[in-house]
Amino acid sequence: MKARIENNVIYINHEDVPDYKKAGSVVRNSYFWALRSIAGKSRRYSDWEYESEVWFALSRMLMSFTESGYLGLRETMLEFPQSTDIPQVFRDVATWE
Repeated sequence: MKARIENNVIYINHEDVPDYKKAGSVVRNSYFWALRSIAGKSRRYSDWEYESEVWFALSRMLMSFTESGYLGLRETMLEFPQSTDIPQVFRDVATWE
């Protein structure tokens, strides 16, 4: 998921966040609701925002869904621009674009 950091807020590109589908996969829908539950802002067609206070929880959540094996790495890893210094808390669940 493409992400960027501005003013200690992580923004995840709205095109990369999972979609909620009524008749969709239980794992994917659970992932959607889990990500949304800790987001500061999660409006449709807008980037989702995560303040630094929830970064540890976000990192744990991403790792948990990565380890489940039900979702692909591109869906559970944060992809930052090359110029970004990835915060320590995300080193296991992030990479550069």
